[in-house]
Amino acid sequence: MNNYKLSDETKTTPCGTVLHRVVATTTFTLASGITINAGDLGGWIEKESNLSDNAWVSDNAQVYGDARVSGDALVFGNALVTSDAWVYGNAQVFGNAQVYGNALVYDNAMIYGNAQVYGKSRVYSNAEVYNGAKVSGNAKISGNTTVSGDAEVYGNAQVSGDAFVSGDAQVYGYAKVGGDTLVYGKAKVSGDAMVCGNARVYGDAEISGNALVYGDTLVRGDAQIMHVSDYMVFKNNWSSGRYFTWTKSNDMWTVGCFYGTGDELIEKAYADSENSGKHYEAYVKFVETLKNME
Repeated sequence: MNNYKLSDETKTTPCGTVLHRVVATTTFTLASGITINAGDLGGWIEKESNLSDNAWVSDNAQVYGDARVSGDALVFGNALVTSDAWVYGNAQVFGNAQVYGNALVYDNAMIYGNAQVYGKSRVYSNAEVYNGAKVSGNAKISGNTTVSGDAEVYGNAQVSGDAFVSGDAQVYGYAKVGGDTLVYGKAKVSGDAMVCGNARVYGDAEISGNALVYGDTLVRGDAQIMHVSDYMVFKNNWSSGRYFTWTKSNDMWTVGCFYGTGDELIEKAYADSENSGKHYEAYVKFVETLKNME
């Protein structure tokens, strides 16, 4: 038995689908703690199969087509759920977000802002997709992942753990991003690449092919990594203990906020201290020696 009924109040979508405003017929509480009282006006659905269990649609939200909202899910604001999409569990879709195609949004996932989730993609666990981010294709977003800004995750890509993908970043192909990784700016992760650990990929950097980027690696600028031999990670074991990275494609160094050539790194390091200068100079010369051996 449903917790609602279709009212006589209707409106028609631009494509000609007639929607009915729902009215709660019982008082019930969602798993999120939100209580819907008997008589409360809800949002808009096309037919009874669009809404079931303890789920609720409110405000100006619309659910139609063969889309389903069930479990303890909540769709509100100006959100749209349509086509064959399914929102269930304790998931929430709100703001101007859209979920359509054969997309699945479930568990405690949240889709909001102007985000779009479509295709055969899945967003679940405690993942959040918001702002103008897009998740499509067969992509899977899980864990405590955040996808925001105008970022896009598509193809067969997977983003999990506590990963953060934002800005204009793109993750696609069969790429996997996990751990506490940050991918932002205009960075791209594609192919069969895997980025995990505490890695940071930003700027115009591109990680592709079969590349594995992990640990505390920093990749920025216009670096291109397709193989494990395309970068090196070192640890400052004489003072700060932080990691720093050299990328082969552009022959650049990333040390904290510093980004520049080997000569620039040496100059800056000596300006900080004699000890720091000597150490960074040794690493730069080490890399130069390896380059000359190729």
